[in-house]
Amino acid sequence: MKRLLLTAALALGSAALGMAQSLPRTAPTPKMQSAFEHYWVAVKNAKMDMHSVMVIKDGKVVAEQWQSEGKPEVPHILNSVSKTFTSAAVGIAIQEGKLKLTDKLVSFFPDMLPANPSENLKAVTVRDLLTMNCGQETEVPREVRSGNASWIKAFLAHPFPYKPNTHYTYNSMGTYMLSAIVTKVTGEKVVDYLYPRLFKPLGIDKPKWDESPEGINTGGWGLYLKTEDLAKMGQLLLNKGVWNNQQIIPSWYVEEATSYQVPSVPSGTKPGEEMQKGLTLESSDWVQGYGYQTWQCRHGGFRADGANGQYIIVLPEKNAVIATTANVGDMQAEINLIWLYLLPGL
Repeated sequence: MKRLLLTAALALGSAALGMAQSLPRTAPTPKMQSAFEHYWVAVKNAKMDMHSVMVIKDGKVVAEQWQSEGKPEVPHILNSVSKTFTSAAVGIAIQEGKLKLTDKLVSFFPDMLPANPSENLKAVTVRDLLTMNCGQETEVPREVRSGNASWIKAFLAHPFPYKPNTHYTYNSMGTYMLSAIVTKVTGEKVVDYLYPRLFKPLGIDKPKWDESPEGINTGGWGLYLKTEDLAKMGQLLLNKGVWNNQQIIPSWYVEEATSYQVPSVPSGTKPGEEMQKGLTLESSDWVQGYGYQTWQCRHGGFRADGANGQYIIVLPEKNAVIATTANVGDMQAEINLIWLYLLPGL
Protein backbone atom coordinates (compact mmCIF):
# COMPACT_ATOMS: atom_id res chain seq x y z
CA MET A 1 0.00 0.00 0.00
CA LYS A 2 2.78 2.44 0.89
CA ARG A 3 4.50 1.65 -2.40
CA LEU A 4 1.31 2.51 -4.27
CA LEU A 5 0.92 5.74 -2.33
CA LEU A 6 4.47 6.79 -3.20
CA THR A 7 3.93 5.97 -6.87
CA ALA A 8 0.72 8.00 -6.81
CA ALA A 9 2.55 10.89 -5.19
CA LEU A 10 5.13 10.82 -7.96
CA ALA A 11 2.43 11.01 -10.59
CA LEU A 12 0.52 13.73 -8.76
CA GLY A 13 3.65 15.81 -8.27
CA SER A 14 4.55 15.57 -11.95
CA ALA A 15 1.07 16.53 -13.08
CA ALA A 16 0.78 19.45 -10.71
CA LEU A 17 4.17 20.88 -11.69
CA GLY A 18 3.74 20.40 -15.43
CA MET A 19 5.66 17.61 -17.14
CA ALA A 20 7.37 20.00 -19.59
CA GLN A 21 9.21 21.71 -16.77
CA SER A 22 9.56 18.81 -14.36
CA LEU A 23 12.59 16.77 -13.52
CA PRO A 24 12.39 13.20 -14.85
CA ARG A 25 10.97 10.61 -12.48
CA THR A 26 11.86 7.00 -11.93
CA ALA A 27 10.66 4.36 -9.51
CA PRO A 28 12.71 4.11 -6.31
CA THR A 29 14.85 1.07 -5.68
CA PRO A 30 13.48 -1.24 -2.99
CA LYS A 31 16.22 0.06 -0.71
CA MET A 32 15.24 3.70 -1.32
CA GLN A 33 11.56 2.85 -0.98
CA SER A 34 12.16 1.29 2.42
CA ALA A 35 14.46 4.12 3.52
CA PHE A 36 11.89 6.76 2.54
CA GLU A 37 9.08 5.00 4.40
CA HIS A 38 11.17 4.58 7.55
CA TYR A 39 12.28 8.21 7.31
CA TRP A 40 8.69 9.46 7.41
CA VAL A 41 7.90 7.21 10.38
CA ALA A 42 10.86 8.78 12.18
CA VAL A 43 9.66 12.28 11.23
CA LYS A 44 6.24 11.50 12.67
CA ASN A 45 7.70 10.04 15.86
CA ALA A 46 9.90 13.14 16.29
CA LYS A 47 6.83 15.36 15.76
CA MET A 48 8.63 17.32 13.05
CA ASP A 49 6.45 19.54 10.88
CA MET A 50 8.01 18.58 7.57
CA HIS A 51 6.25 20.10 4.57
CA SER A 52 8.04 18.34 1.72
CA VAL A 53 10.98 16.14 0.84
CA MET A 54 12.27 15.35 -2.64
CA VAL A 55 15.15 12.98 -3.36
CA ILE A 56 17.02 13.08 -6.69
CA LYS A 57 19.43 10.34 -7.66
CA ASP A 58 21.38 10.37 -10.94
CA GLY A 59 19.32 13.31 -12.17
CA LYS A 60 15.92 11.70 -11.56
CA VAL A 61 13.38 12.10 -8.78
CA VAL A 62 13.20 8.80 -6.95
CA ALA A 63 11.05 9.82 -3.98
CA GLU A 64 8.91 12.81 -3.02
CA GLN A 65 6.21 13.63 -0.53
CA TRP A 66 4.29 16.66 0.69
CA GLN A 67 2.30 17.05 3.88
CA SER A 68 1.09 19.68 6.35
CA GLU A 69 1.46 23.11 4.68
CA GLY A 70 3.49 21.70 1.79
CA LYS A 71 1.97 21.49 -1.69
CA PRO A 72 3.74 20.61 -4.96
CA GLU A 73 2.39 23.62 -6.83
CA VAL A 74 2.72 26.24 -4.06
CA PRO A 75 5.97 28.22 -3.58
CA HIS A 76 7.36 27.96 -0.05
CA ILE A 77 9.24 30.57 1.94
CA LEU A 78 12.96 29.74 1.75
CA ASN A 79 14.45 32.02 4.39
CA SER A 80 18.25 31.82 4.03
CA VAL A 81 18.21 29.35 1.14
CA SER A 82 17.68 32.62 -0.74
CA LYS A 83 21.37 33.41 -0.12
CA THR A 84 22.55 30.71 -2.52
CA PHE A 85 20.49 32.24 -5.33
CA THR A 86 21.98 35.66 -4.61
CA SER A 87 25.41 34.06 -4.80
CA ALA A 88 24.49 32.60 -8.20
CA ALA A 89 23.63 36.11 -9.39
CA VAL A 90 27.05 37.30 -8.24
CA GLY A 91 28.77 34.47 -10.11
CA ILE A 92 26.89 35.18 -13.32
CA ALA A 93 27.59 38.92 -13.04
CA ILE A 94 31.30 38.19 -12.60
CA GLN A 95 31.26 36.01 -15.70
CA GLU A 96 29.61 38.85 -17.61
CA GLY A 97 32.39 41.20 -16.55
CA LYS A 98 30.21 43.39 -14.36
CA LEU A 99 32.19 42.91 -11.15
CA LYS A 100 35.03 40.93 -9.55
CA LEU A 101 35.50 39.01 -6.31
CA THR A 102 38.20 41.51 -5.37
CA ASP A 103 36.06 44.62 -5.91
CA LYS A 104 35.77 46.76 -2.79
CA LEU A 105 32.36 47.24 -1.20
CA VAL A 106 32.90 50.98 -0.76
CA SER A 107 33.49 51.42 -4.51
CA PHE A 108 29.84 50.67 -5.25
CA PHE A 109 28.32 53.13 -2.79
CA PRO A 110 30.68 56.10 -2.40
CA ASP A 111 27.81 58.48 -1.69
CA MET A 112 26.45 56.35 1.16
CA LEU A 113 29.58 55.95 3.27
CA PRO A 114 29.84 57.24 6.83
CA ALA A 115 31.81 60.47 7.31
CA ASN A 116 35.03 58.69 8.32
CA PRO A 117 34.95 55.11 7.03
CA SER A 118 37.28 52.77 8.90
CA GLU A 119 40.20 51.02 7.25
CA ASN A 120 38.44 47.72 7.82
CA LEU A 121 35.33 48.92 5.99
CA LYS A 122 37.40 50.24 3.11
CA ALA A 123 39.07 46.82 2.79
CA VAL A 124 35.86 44.72 2.49
CA THR A 125 35.57 42.88 -0.83
CA VAL A 126 32.77 41.07 -2.63
CA ARG A 127 34.42 37.80 -1.60
CA ASP A 128 34.39 38.84 2.06
CA LEU A 129 30.63 39.37 1.84
CA LEU A 130 30.17 36.00 0.16
CA THR A 131 32.10 34.16 2.90
CA MET A 132 30.49 36.00 5.85
CA ASN A 133 33.89 37.48 6.68
CA CYS A 134 33.24 41.18 6.17
CA GLY A 135 34.60 42.12 9.61
CA GLN A 136 31.41 42.88 11.50
CA GLU A 137 30.96 41.20 14.88
CA THR A 138 27.18 41.59 14.93
CA GLU A 139 24.50 42.07 12.31
CA VAL A 140 22.72 45.35 11.73
CA PRO A 141 19.79 45.33 14.20
CA ARG A 142 16.53 43.98 12.82
CA GLU A 143 14.75 47.19 13.84
CA VAL A 144 16.54 48.93 10.99
CA ARG A 145 14.49 46.87 8.55
CA SER A 146 11.18 48.04 10.03
CA GLY A 147 11.43 51.64 8.84
CA ASN A 148 12.08 53.39 5.55
CA ALA A 149 15.72 54.25 6.20
CA SER A 150 18.40 53.07 3.76
CA TRP A 151 19.58 49.57 4.58
CA ILE A 152 22.75 50.22 2.62
CA LYS A 153 23.66 53.23 4.74
CA ALA A 154 22.82 51.31 7.92
CA PHE A 155 25.13 48.44 6.93
CA LEU A 156 28.01 50.74 6.02
CA ALA A 157 27.60 52.70 9.28
CA HIS A 158 27.59 49.53 11.43
CA PRO A 159 30.95 48.79 13.16
CA PHE A 160 33.64 46.73 11.40
CA PRO A 161 35.92 45.83 14.34
CA TYR A 162 37.76 43.03 12.51
CA LYS A 163 40.00 43.00 9.50
CA PRO A 164 38.05 41.39 6.64
CA ASN A 165 38.64 37.67 6.01
CA THR A 166 39.67 37.05 9.63
CA HIS A 167 36.38 36.64 11.51
CA TYR A 168 33.24 34.65 10.62
CA THR A 169 29.87 36.18 11.53
CA TYR A 170 26.70 34.88 9.92
CA ASN A 171 25.38 38.04 8.32
CA SER A 172 22.16 38.20 6.32
CA MET A 173 22.50 41.91 5.75
CA GLY A 174 25.86 41.20 4.15
CA THR A 175 23.95 39.16 1.59
CA TYR A 176 21.57 42.09 1.14
CA MET A 177 24.63 44.13 0.21
CA LEU A 178 25.51 41.54 -2.44
CA SER A 179 22.00 41.94 -3.83
CA ALA A 180 22.47 45.71 -3.81
CA ILE A 181 25.80 45.36 -5.64
CA VAL A 182 24.26 43.17 -8.35
CA THR A 183 21.46 45.71 -8.75
CA LYS A 184 23.98 48.56 -8.95
CA VAL A 185 26.11 46.96 -11.67
CA THR A 186 23.28 45.45 -13.74
CA GLY A 187 20.49 48.01 -13.29
CA GLU A 188 18.12 45.17 -12.41
CA LYS A 189 16.76 43.60 -9.26
CA VAL A 190 18.32 40.21 -8.64
CA VAL A 191 15.05 38.40 -9.38
CA ASP A 192 14.80 40.17 -12.76
CA TYR A 193 18.47 39.64 -13.53
CA LEU A 194 18.24 35.93 -12.73
CA TYR A 195 15.02 35.27 -14.63
CA PRO A 196 16.45 34.91 -18.17
CA ARG A 197 19.79 33.64 -16.91
CA LEU A 198 18.76 31.05 -14.28
CA PHE A 199 15.07 30.67 -13.57
CA LYS A 200 13.81 30.45 -17.15
CA PRO A 201 16.44 27.96 -18.36
CA LEU A 202 15.60 25.73 -15.38
CA GLY A 203 11.88 25.94 -16.11
CA ILE A 204 11.14 27.90 -12.94
CA ASP A 205 8.34 30.44 -12.99
CA LYS A 206 9.50 33.94 -12.09
CA PRO A 207 9.37 33.85 -8.29
CA LYS A 208 8.37 36.29 -5.62
CA TRP A 209 11.29 37.88 -3.77
CA ASP A 210 10.78 40.40 -0.97
CA GLU A 211 12.30 43.87 -1.30
CA SER A 212 13.74 46.54 0.98
CA PRO A 213 12.37 50.09 1.11
CA GLU A 214 15.11 50.88 -1.43
CA GLY A 215 13.47 48.55 -3.96
CA ILE A 216 16.28 45.99 -3.74
CA ASN A 217 15.60 42.26 -3.30
CA THR A 218 16.43 41.29 0.28
CA GLY A 219 19.05 38.81 -0.96
CA GLY A 220 19.62 36.92 2.28
CA TRP A 221 15.99 35.89 2.69
CA GLY A 222 12.54 36.50 1.23
CA LEU A 223 12.58 34.23 -1.84
CA TYR A 224 9.69 31.81 -2.48
CA LEU A 225 10.07 28.69 -4.63
CA LYS A 226 8.54 25.24 -5.04
CA THR A 227 10.26 22.14 -3.72
CA GLU A 228 11.05 20.98 -7.24
CA ASP A 229 12.63 24.36 -7.97
CA LEU A 230 14.99 23.75 -5.05
CA ALA A 231 15.78 20.31 -6.41
CA LYS A 232 16.59 21.81 -9.81
CA MET A 233 18.97 24.31 -8.22
CA GLY A 234 20.66 21.48 -6.35
CA GLN A 235 21.03 19.49 -9.55
CA LEU A 236 22.47 22.55 -11.30
CA LEU A 237 25.10 22.94 -8.58
CA LEU A 238 25.82 19.21 -8.66
CA ASN A 239 26.41 19.57 -12.42
CA LYS A 240 28.91 22.43 -11.86
CA GLY A 241 26.48 25.01 -13.25
CA VAL A 242 25.46 23.11 -16.40
CA TRP A 243 21.81 22.59 -17.36
CA ASN A 244 20.74 20.90 -20.61
CA ASN A 245 24.28 21.36 -21.96
CA GLN A 246 24.16 25.08 -21.21
CA GLN A 247 26.58 26.69 -18.74
CA ILE A 248 24.21 28.68 -16.50
CA ILE A 249 26.64 29.56 -13.69
CA PRO A 250 30.38 29.52 -14.46
CA SER A 251 31.87 26.20 -13.41
CA TRP A 252 34.84 27.79 -11.62
CA TYR A 253 32.46 29.85 -9.53
CA VAL A 254 30.30 26.85 -8.60
CA GLU A 255 33.45 24.95 -7.63
CA GLU A 256 34.58 27.76 -5.32
CA ALA A 257 31.11 28.56 -4.00
CA THR A 258 30.42 24.99 -2.93
CA SER A 259 33.88 24.27 -1.48
CA TYR A 260 35.36 25.02 1.93
CA GLN A 261 36.51 28.65 1.94
CA VAL A 262 36.45 29.66 5.62
CA PRO A 263 35.77 28.10 9.05
CA SER A 264 32.14 28.40 10.15
CA VAL A 265 29.97 28.41 13.27
CA PRO A 266 26.18 28.54 13.59
CA SER A 267 24.33 31.83 13.60
CA GLY A 268 24.47 33.30 17.10
CA THR A 269 27.74 31.54 17.94
CA LYS A 270 31.08 33.33 18.03
CA PRO A 271 34.21 31.68 16.63
CA GLY A 272 35.83 29.74 19.45
CA GLU A 273 32.56 28.95 21.24
CA GLU A 274 31.75 25.83 19.24
CA MET A 275 33.58 23.42 21.54
CA GLN A 276 31.94 24.69 24.72
CA LYS A 277 28.58 24.30 22.99
CA GLY A 278 29.39 20.72 22.07
CA LEU A 279 29.58 21.42 18.32
CA THR A 280 32.09 18.99 16.84
CA LEU A 281 32.96 17.87 13.33
CA GLU A 282 31.33 14.54 14.17
CA SER A 283 28.06 15.98 15.51
CA SER A 284 27.38 19.33 13.82
CA ASP A 285 26.74 20.30 10.22
CA TRP A 286 27.38 23.95 11.08
CA VAL A 287 31.12 23.69 11.81
CA GLN A 288 32.16 21.96 8.58
CA GLY A 289 33.09 25.20 6.80
CA TYR A 290 31.47 27.80 4.57
CA GLY A 291 31.78 28.64 0.88
CA TYR A 292 30.12 31.45 -1.04
CA GLN A 293 26.70 31.48 0.65
CA THR A 294 26.67 27.69 1.01
CA TRP A 295 27.52 25.45 3.96
CA GLN A 296 29.68 22.37 3.92
CA CYS A 297 28.02 19.20 5.23
CA ARG A 298 29.12 15.95 6.74
CA HIS A 299 29.28 13.01 4.34
CA GLY A 300 31.12 15.00 1.68
CA GLY A 301 28.20 17.26 0.86
CA PHE A 302 27.29 20.91 0.78
CA ARG A 303 24.01 22.71 1.24
CA ALA A 304 21.89 25.80 1.11
CA ASP A 305 19.83 26.11 4.26
CA GLY A 306 17.18 28.38 5.66
CA ALA A 307 15.60 28.85 9.06
CA ASN A 308 12.96 26.37 10.18
CA GLY A 309 14.20 23.54 8.01
CA GLN A 310 14.57 24.60 4.38
CA TYR A 311 17.37 22.64 2.70
CA ILE A 312 19.04 21.97 -0.62
CA ILE A 313 21.51 19.21 0.25
CA VAL A 314 23.92 18.15 -2.51
CA LEU A 315 25.84 14.89 -2.14
CA PRO A 316 28.36 14.61 -4.99
CA GLU A 317 29.68 11.25 -3.82
CA LYS A 318 26.15 9.84 -4.20
CA ASN A 319 25.28 11.93 -7.30
CA ALA A 320 22.21 12.97 -5.33
CA VAL A 321 20.20 15.98 -4.15
CA ILE A 322 17.73 16.20 -1.27
CA ALA A 323 15.38 19.20 -1.08
CA THR A 324 13.17 19.91 1.94
CA THR A 325 10.71 22.48 3.23
CA ALA A 326 9.49 22.52 6.81
CA ASN A 327 8.65 24.40 9.96
CA VAL A 328 11.14 22.76 12.32
CA GLY A 329 12.94 24.41 15.21
CA ASP A 330 15.81 21.94 15.57
CA MET A 331 17.47 21.90 12.17
CA GLN A 332 20.30 19.63 13.31
CA ALA A 333 17.75 17.04 14.37
CA GLU A 334 16.10 17.39 10.97
CA ILE A 335 19.29 16.80 9.03
CA ASN A 336 20.27 13.96 11.39
CA LEU A 337 17.21 12.01 10.23
CA ILE A 338 18.28 12.57 6.63
CA TRP A 339 21.71 11.11 7.40
CA LEU A 340 20.22 8.27 9.43
CA TYR A 341 17.55 7.15 6.96
CA LEU A 342 17.78 8.71 3.49
CA LEU A 343 21.55 8.61 3.04
CA PRO A 344 21.71 4.80 3.40
CA GLY A 345 18.87 4.58 0.87
CA LEU A 346 21.12 6.23 -1.68
